[in-house]
Amino acid sequence: MTHLSPEAFAIIEGRHADPFRYLGQHNVDGRTVVRAFLPEASRVEVVGEHGEVAPLTRIHDAGLFTGTMSSMQRYRLRATFGDSVTDLEDPYRFLPILSDFDLHLLGEGNHERLYDKLGAHPMVIDGVDGVGFVVLAPNARRVSVVGDFNFWNARRHPMRVRGNGYWELFIPRARAGDHYKFDIIGPQGEHLPLKSDPMAFAAEMRPKTASIVVDETHLPRPRPAPHDINKLNKPVSIYEVHLGSWRRKDSNQWLTYRELAEQLPAYARGMGFTHIEFLPVSEHPFDGSWGYQPTGLYAPTSRFGSPEDFCVLVDACHREGLAVWLDWVPGHFPDDPHGLGHFDGTALYEHANPMQGRHLDWGTLIYNYGRTEVANFLRANALFWLERYGIDGLRVDAVASMLYLDYSRPSGGWIPNKYGGRENLEAIEFLRRTNIDVFGHFPQATTAAEESTAWPQVSRPVDAGGLGFGYKWNMGWMHDTLRYIGKDPIHRKYHHGEILFGLHYAFSENFILPLSHDEVVHGKRSILGRMPGDDWQRFANLRAYYSFMFGHPGKKLLFMGCELAQEREWNHDTSLDWHLLGDARYAGIQALIRDLNLLYRNQPALHERDCEPEGFEWLVTDDADRNVFAWVRKGFDDRARCVVVVNFSPNVYYNYRVRAPLGGTWREVFNSDSSHYGGSNVGNVGQVHASEDQHLNLILPPMAAVFLVPEA
Repeated sequence: MTHLSPEAFAIIEGRHADPFRYLGQHNVDGRTVVRAFLPEASRVEVVGEHGEVAPLTRIHDAGLFTGTMSSMQRYRLRATFGDSVTDLEDPYRFLPILSDFDLHLLGEGNHERLYDKLGAHPMVIDGVDGVGFVVLAPNARRVSVVGDFNFWNARRHPMRVRGNGYWELFIPRARAGDHYKFDIIGPQGEHLPLKSDPMAFAAEMRPKTASIVVDETHLPRPRPAPHDINKLNKPVSIYEVHLGSWRRKDSNQWLTYRELAEQLPAYARGMGFTHIEFLPVSEHPFDGSWGYQPTGLYAPTSRFGSPEDFCVLVDACHREGLAVWLDWVPGHFPDDPHGLGHFDGTALYEHANPMQGRHLDWGTLIYNYGRTEVANFLRANALFWLERYGIDGLRVDAVASMLYLDYSRPSGGWIPNKYGGRENLEAIEFLRRTNIDVFGHFPQATTAAEESTAWPQVSRPVDAGGLGFGYKWNMGWMHDTLRYIGKDPIHRKYHHGEILFGLHYAFSENFILPLSHDEVVHGKRSILGRMPGDDWQRFANLRAYYSFMFGHPGKKLLFMGCELAQEREWNHDTSLDWHLLGDARYAGIQALIRDLNLLYRNQPALHERDCEPEGFEWLVTDDADRNVFAWVRKGFDDRARCVVVVNFSPNVYYNYRVRAPLGGTWREVFNSDSSHYGGSNVGNVGQVHASEDQHLNLILPPMAAVFLVPEA
């Protein structure tokens, strides 16, 4: 064998950091030398663009070949494998994928279209079809692409490293549908577990973990939702859905994205909802995480189909006039070996110090938002879902865990910021920048924060000192009101303030009132299961509580199954209990939610000023002994008024006086005690006339709410 250089041995041993420096075509002392590494080949020739054929000599049994050509020119390789001869394009003859401008933006952390460059992209270079692969691994000694196209042999396609630690390689004849991973040697020479692509657009079904090449530029673009559907003055009623358990086949198998598209949007629209919010659809290894521990932020989970199938579902929602929001998880990620953790042999995406980089509650890793590449990766992901899939909003999960360095940590178990405080300054900057990017590029879209503390100005503009979200979940309202409604009516007078307190801060943010998945799991019981009393009282309580919610300022969110009055907690492994609708009590709750949604949408007073103090006025706050509350909601028009009276006691009250905001006749447009919903049909016979002193003398049904609007 020919005496080999250290570079040649580095190629053979699969540890060369820049294979382009050795492989491919080079001018060596005035000669055009071609080198190729084809481990399975017995013979290799080089074929020039003008027909020149030159043999390459095998200089090592591992499959290293070299030879000369008459001049520098385009070429291909002709290799013999066993009894077959195949013409191959040499990956090491092509120019770089990333431009100098790309590298500049990547270095700054300002590449807003990261998903156009990183990951795996089918492309044509120099007339040759293939796939370009780019991945960040700044501390790796060597990165190779392994996959269906090279028999998962890490020595076949080592990548070249460019500026800032980005590795790239164009592999001819690789194509959409190929499975692949990255084979990485870490900074100490250690061989890491095969890594999935952080930017993969699709992945194998768990427990398999390979990434899949997708030509996502050719995905069908869903039609847009109505452009103003997320505005503060529009009705926003959100149906929160876990795709794997909304409905299942008789065999308990999941519905596919396409099967869901045929059923879910029409159902949600028929129920009067304006929005659907999906629990995280990003690829995740563990079903029991419900998607909140993702490993593939750019890939719709393969559990229900392909990226194209997911587009069909989004389009079906838009066709029904529904906006689509996604739960988005930029706060943490699992430490599965194939995922982002210790990606290049170092803490690349996470903090190295576990006091910063690991969640004690969830056992997950925390993103290092102070690293420009990581913040860029996450911000670009937000834009990716909005652009590629036509998503209309992102609900950001667990924002409080991002904002506080001491979140769920013991004293001495966290590291203060540079000012000695507990605020995560890098996370704050990341969230602000993300919201600026989202609203700057997609002004019709919105964001919502699940933020469980009193952090100020979450949904106020960044230039006014806020975090820049469009909306914030009102966790305080949810906790206070569920605690109140769970009390026996005889004791509620001692907790009257729990209903009143929420209005002290109801307009400090653009609030969404959430009855979410988190409230029907982990021993909390279903919403119906929290209601006290006998069977009649439980259902009446639930009707009154839902009606109270829809009359209260703030946008609405209801988790799937709440509209059915499920008895049991949510179980992600089974379908909702649709059979309950055969019972009039449960069907009555479903009808109630449908009518509340229609009322909320059709009455401007109930939604136009959801987030403005001018849209609300208390009428009765001091009747704790009778558990009665009354208020008026106001729209922009002077006659856009809706009086809401809620009786949280089991008693009927006659001649109950409530001040009328306007004189004349008031129509009772909704009564939760209607027999249509399973109630006792006590009410005001459709209308009430304001007295001379401008009061309404009402009959208040038991454990019920009535809504009245002025006669046109």
